[in-house]
Amino acid sequence: MDFLPEEIENYVAQNSEKEPQLLNELNHETWEKVLIPRMLSGHIQGRVLSMLSHMISPTNVLEIGTYTGYSALCFAEGLKDGGKIHTIDINEELETMVNSYIEKSNLKDTITNHIGNAIDIIPSLNETFDLVFIDADKTNYSNYYDLVFDKVNAGGYIIADNVLWSGKVIEDKITLDPDTIALIEYSEKIQNDDRVQNVLFPVRDGLMIARKK
Repeated sequence: MDFLPEEIENYVAQNSEKEPQLLNELNHETWEKVLIPRMLSGHIQGRVLSMLSHMISPTNVLEIGTYTGYSALCFAEGLKDGGKIHTIDINEELETMVNSYIEKSNLKDTITNHIGNAIDIIPSLNETFDLVFIDADKTNYSNYYDLVFDKVNAGGYIIADNVLWSGKVIEDKITLDPDTIALIEYSEKIQNDDRVQNVLFPVRDGLMIARKK
């Protein structure tokens, strides 16, 4: 589902920071070689994530759902000097591609790419985080939120992607699939959590941004 007319999307792109060359290469390679390439953040959402990272200026970032590494590279743009990113994905088939772009970006010492189940990996991470990005299996969004919450510093952010889910979240609940139901429940969970300030940004497929009070 396209939330904006194509002409407006093109206008937005024309009046936003250009996609960096390395990310443009990753964008094209993802669309050429990887299944479900629309999972990629892409130009505009990528610039939004970069802008948010610059605004937050995080020391530590946790990303749940690496895919081909595009969003991790966007977050790296706003890291404080010496900052670190932990990114987790269960798909080992993409590990080589992700690591190749981390190498090309000279961020090998900045981005740690974990392969495995995030439910198991998150508890093993001893750091606290200024920014967490959730963009993995939708049925576990609420579980990820609960796992990371105590690891997020006061004033830190938990950002979840795809919370509009191509508009399915406003359809008749009787016909909804488990992913859509999980995303509705996630947004309701955040909306009712008085420990955070939240806003749902209608950027691309929806970004739920929660700031820990």
